[in-house]
Amino acid sequence: MDGRIADREALKALREQAKGEVDLRSGPKEIRVTVHMGTCGIAAGARDIIAQIAQELEASDSAHVSLGRSGCVGLCDQEPMLTVTDRTGREWRYGRLNRQKVSEIMRSHVLSGQPVTRWLVNG
Repeated sequence: MDGRIADREALKALREQAKGEVDLRSGPKEIRVTVHMGTCGIAAGARDIIAQIAQELEASDSAHVSLGRSGCVGLCDQEPMLTVTDRTGREWRYGRLNRQKVSEIMRSHVLSGQPVTRWLVNG
């Protein structure tokens, strides 16, 4: 039980830090990154994914990017997942993510406009 309380406290601290350092939900931006955080996503590691994205955004010139979260999109076997949406509404969904893949997606797609096709999910 003590481990769960520590995990909750660590997550709460991370959430507060991210709110203070990254613009999570304000107004329309050129790019929106959405982490899917349904039960299946959280179980598969979505908390690590959103933490990695927040770190990447903090370390970069990312005023044109917003970070959000949503529930399950019904592709549980692809979790953890994120969706990148551009200002026209076009979406790219990435699956089976880890911190290294997220770093590459952030650098290549989100910050430079080049999707990383090998991790795109069809569905």
